[in-house]
Amino acid sequence: MLTLYSYPKLFGVADNNGYGLKVYAFLKLAHVPFVHEHVFDASTAPRGQLPYVVDDGETIGDSETIIAHAIRKYQLTIDAGLSAEQRRTNHLVTRMLDDLYWVMSYSRWKDERFYPAFRDGFIAQHPQIDAAGFEKAKAYNAQRYHFQGIGRYTPEQAYARGLADLQVLAEIVPAAGFVHRATPTSLDAGIYGFVANIYYFPIPTPLKAFVDAHQNLVAHCERIHGMVDGRHGELALG
Repeated sequence: MLTLYSYPKLFGVADNNGYGLKVYAFLKLAHVPFVHEHVFDASTAPRGQLPYVVDDGETIGDSETIIAHAIRKYQLTIDAGLSAEQRRTNHLVTRMLDDLYWVMSYSRWKDERFYPAFRDGFIAQHPQIDAAGFEKAKAYNAQRYHFQGIGRYTPEQAYARGLADLQVLAEIVPAAGFVHRATPTSLDAGIYGFVANIYYFPIPTPLKAFVDAHQNLVAHCERIHGMVDGRHGELALG
C-alpha cells in the first residue's frame, strides 16, 4: 500500500502545507488507498522536502511527480478527457500556486503580525514542539525566504503577489462544480491544497480576507473538503 509522508494537520486541515494537502486531496479524490504518516522533521525526506510517498518500496518526492506516478501506476482516470487547453491551464495554475506558496508561508513565519498566532495555534495542537524549536524553524525559514527572494519584500509587496495569484483563482474557479467540469480533477486538488491552508486558518492575513470575500473560492474549498475529509481510503498513523 502507498504511504504518504507529510507535515502535521492543523486547524482541521489534514496537512498544514499546501503541497502535502494537494497530494492528500488528490489521493482521496482518485480513491487510492493509502496510509498517512505525519512528519515534523523533513531532513530525511527526498531533497529534504515534504511530501513524499513510499509505494511498494519506491520512494517518490515532489507533489507533481507523486501525482504523475499515481496516475500512471494505478491507471487513474481523474484527468481523463481533459483537452490540451485544459492541461495547459493545469500547468500554468500549478506553477502559479508555487508562487502563492511562498507568500502564504511568509504570512505565517515572516510577518510578525501573524507569526505569534500561527506559532501558538501550532503548539497548542502539537505540544511536542516547544517555543524554542519553533524559533529555530522561524530562523531557518527566514534564510529560505531571503535566498528565494520573498524575504526581501515588504509585507505589502509580498501580499500584492499573493493577492494577484488569488485573483486569478477567483476568476477561474466556478461558483458551482469544479474548474473543468462537474467532477474534480487534479487541478481542483491542487487549488484546495493552498486555499484550504488559508481559509481554515483563523489568522486574519490579507490572503485570508481575500478568500473570505470570494464566495466561489470558499464554496470550492468547502466542496473539496467535504469530499476528502472523511477517513475512507486512509489510515492515519500520525
